[in-house]
Amino acid sequence: MTQQTSLQQRTLGTASPLTVSTLGLGCMGMSEFYGTGDEATGIATIHRALDLGVTFLDTADMYGPFTNEQLVGKAIRGRRDEVQLATKFGNERLPDGTRVGINGKPEYVRAACDASLQRLGVDHIDLYYQHRVDQSVPIEETVGAMAELVEAGKVRHLGLSEASPANIRKAHATHPITALQTEYSLFTRDLEDEILPTVRELGIGLVPYSPLGRGMLTGAITKESGAVGEGDFRRSAYFPRFAGDNLDANLALVDKVRELAAAHGCTPGQLALAWVLAQGDDVAPIPGTKRVAYLEENVGATDVDLSPADLAALEAAVPRDAVAGDRYGDMSHIDS
Repeated sequence: MTQQTSLQQRTLGTASPLTVSTLGLGCMGMSEFYGTGDEATGIATIHRALDLGVTFLDTADMYGPFTNEQLVGKAIRGRRDEVQLATKFGNERLPDGTRVGINGKPEYVRAACDASLQRLGVDHIDLYYQHRVDQSVPIEETVGAMAELVEAGKVRHLGLSEASPANIRKAHATHPITALQTEYSLFTRDLEDEILPTVRELGIGLVPYSPLGRGMLTGAITKESGAVGEGDFRRSAYFPRFAGDNLDANLALVDKVRELAAAHGCTPGQLALAWVLAQGDDVAPIPGTKRVAYLEENVGATDVDLSPADLAALEAAVPRDAVAGDRYGDMSHIDS
């Protein structure tokens, strides 16, 4: 019989609160971007996540494209009531994978939601994000259409991803925003300047994606083994931190995290994830994986207690501006 456990929970948002598991699961890599996906393995990982109390599941229509929502839908069939289900729209793609662009038009919002509901096989989405901000459409119009989905019962709570402070404020004034999803880790801390103070002022929760630096902070990536395997987008110019001198510099930082983790009796990934978890009770990271073993390792991070001295040592080992390379090769899709 599968061992059952239960993680603690955190609440995202104050005006439209959603209670989720302290740690979520990013499902993207089960279908695309991080090497070859395997549906059966992905479903098994989601089932194990639910058994461990990881009930906050994150997907998007563009992952696959479209196939990741179908995978998640299959995995939660019969267990829907256990899950806080998040998906996203806005990065428009064709079935063959062609990228059309960012789309925040109201008519597209409505059509995208209906398509996601069908693929997921559910009657509502718990947290519906605008995946990227469409600079050609006022965000009030996009969020206004999202608010109509709440009124229709198709969506329970609204979120934004990679939005600027100005657009976060405009969106929240249109309809309460429950969560902002953005990249946040020991390797990516720029949001601490303006974005984090903004969401905390407004009572919006934070959902960090790539809290392990796209896997680099786990210590599993070495120069000898190469950055990552074939078919993995991290090999491309889209992720400069994994190339050339940048990779060397960043792995040197990971070595320092590895040393601290050894002294703490945990893995580097657990230590890095524990740092994110320690940033506040309004923070619910969604480390992605497609394998049960890595999922179980990530869950172990919730048992790592960090003192103020531990946090300071980590931040000294990985100075905020020491990471080499932009987080994306093309930052034009990031609202700023």
